[in-house]
Amino acid sequence: MIDNNSEEIKNSINRFNQMLKTNLVYFFDVKEFQIITDYYLSIGEVQLSKKALYMGLIQHPKNIDLLLLKIEHLILDNRLKSAREMLNDLNLIHPFNEDIYIQKASIESKLGNHIDSINLLIELLDFTNELTEVWNLIGMEYLLMEDYYNAEYFFKNCIIENLEDYPSLYNLLYCYEQMNLNKKAIKVLKKIIKFNPYSEIAWHQLGCIYSKINQTEKAISCFDYAILCDKNLISSYIEKAKLLEFKGQFIKAIENYKSVLSLNDPSAFIYAKIGECYIKLSSKKKGLYYFLKAIHIEPNCEKSWIKLIDYFINLKNFKKARFYLHKSLKINPDCIELWEKSVEINKNLKLKKNVTLSYETMIDLGDSRWSTLISCIDEWIIQKNWKKAIEIGLKAKLHFPNKSEIFYKLAGCYMKLGQNLKSNNSIKTGKKIGLPNFKTIKMFPELKTK
Repeated sequence: MIDNNSEEIKNSINRFNQMLKTNLVYFFDVKEFQIITDYYLSIGEVQLSKKALYMGLIQHPKNIDLLLLKIEHLILDNRLKSAREMLNDLNLIHPFNEDIYIQKASIESKLGNHIDSINLLIELLDFTNELTEVWNLIGMEYLLMEDYYNAEYFFKNCIIENLEDYPSLYNLLYCYEQMNLNKKAIKVLKKIIKFNPYSEIAWHQLGCIYSKINQTEKAISCFDYAILCDKNLISSYIEKAKLLEFKGQFIKAIENYKSVLSLNDPSAFIYAKIGECYIKLSSKKKGLYYFLKAIHIEPNCEKSWIKLIDYFINLKNFKKARFYLHKSLKINPDCIELWEKSVEINKNLKLKKNVTLSYETMIDLGDSRWSTLISCIDEWIIQKNWKKAIEIGLKAKLHFPNKSEIFYKLAGCYMKLGQNLKSNNSIKTGKKIGLPNFKTIKMFPELKTK
């Protein structure tokens, strides 16, 4: 990582900028050009980075480090063919250069040629001194191929070489998760803990696995150890709190959630979790207090709004729930879950038109669930708006072509509009699938005779 405040970088950058302003040519050694190029790249000044590299290659045209930097730029610009050609030429001159092999492998990976990338990296293993770095790269290629068995082998090699190689550890645990090999994951983590009993990462990950396999007490114990190793480990407080909540130990859960608040900037998620715990303790006012804090700190957090709205729904205070629903929809108009709450609230307030409009909005937002589509059709039928019911019915037919209920309801609506041909065709299709249910017959008694 570049320390942009170091005196060496400042001096190099100042000299380079002065050269650009005066059009004078200053000499820079290779290291300086590398520093300048990397600096501008790190701050997003790509053109200045390219300019520095261009001038560097004028002064040091055959320097391999600068040529490799040029290749990096080509890769960033997605000029992979040109980068590959340059690398092949360089490889002829420098057949055992590790960076060349890594860059060649990177290009093949970007092109989706993962096997070719792996083969290049395996060749590199014959002469590299950085075995773990290459093993990790090979493991990543297998991960990209979703070949978790082979990926496991290479990440495991990294861990054997260095038990504190945590990036490789995370990748190894991911492989075990995908292969459902929890016992293997536990074994590896216990080995790391034996080597370093103060590894908060290993303790935390072990806790997560025990939690996953429903060994709650062991999981809580692991999170406790993780916190002992690092009292600022927020993730362990959260996971422990979730488990305590699951066990019904809401006061202890609240204590752990509040520990998170003392260690980190407050978040809607934590406030909402505390609110939920207080509700479960029958402390409704405290629950409401934290729900309100959640939406205040993160107004865009849809889940917090839903918890607040649910609070008033559970109290049967539908007018208050509707008040907060309107506020939430002004901020999150595209949230299907909020519109679903709108349906529930408006039904209880007997606002039928609002119910159908809520269903239609959900459908317009991409909700293609059977329950949403058929409920919307039914609501329009109840209101005798046959055209609207048909409109939604035709949409439903596209998603559920094998549901006879749709065709019978379409038939009933066409019948009401005097469109007998369309009605009969819908009945024919419906009969091929199944008989009309009781609800549909109740809506359209005429269908009995058809």
